[in-house]
Amino acid sequence: MTDEKRRRRFHDELDILQERLLEMAGIVEEVIQRAAQAVLDRDASVAEEIIEIDDRVDELEVEIDERVIELLALQQPMASDLRQIVTTNKISNDLERMGDHAVNISKAARRLTESSPLPQIRELSEMAEITQGMVADSLAAYVSRSPGTARMVCLTDDKVDDLRRSMYRILVTHMLEDPKRIGGALELLLVSQNLERIADLATNIAEDVVFLVEGRTIKHGAELAD
Repeated sequence: MTDEKRRRRFHDELDILQERLLEMAGIVEEVIQRAAQAVLDRDASVAEEIIEIDDRVDELEVEIDERVIELLALQQPMASDLRQIVTTNKISNDLERMGDHAVNISKAARRLTESSPLPQIRELSEMAEITQGMVADSLAAYVSRSPGTARMVCLTDDKVDDLRRSMYRILVTHMLEDPKRIGGALELLLVSQNLERIADLATNIAEDVVFLVEGRTIKHGAELAD
């Protein structure tokens, strides 16, 4: 095989890798949105469907892992190509974990229907909205190779952490005031923890975008904004 054909095949494989990652990203965005909405609507009907959809996410992660290993072993990429392959693999792993958290949220939504309802908690809907926005923005930053958008995602993570702490205080108060609310409050605590983890994973993706584009590491809060 000539060098030109080898290079063309390498780029074809890279294109397939990106297609699989974007398919995975689209599915994960959908299940996060549906799971969060199921909690807000106290809708138990979507849990099984989300679990089934998540199976496709798992399949895609396995396929991406296999393609990454093959590319690294057979093509021995260098510089920017190597960064792209490594970043794709890391984002795939983060997306798979997001899918798992969405499944956890959907299961909590199912259990919520069996518990005493709580007063509406504004922080929950706000936390869900911000987290979904972070996921969408981190993936958009990857597609457009925008380190500026990626840095904004990292900065937004503090808002989610603050809302999770606020929810904890509110839910503990509800549990103390009325023991019948303990079951539902504990489920919402679980939901808030899973949303926080999704936001953390979106931040991971954003940090990887900066590394991909600039070759710089901004993990642990280093140089988030220029």
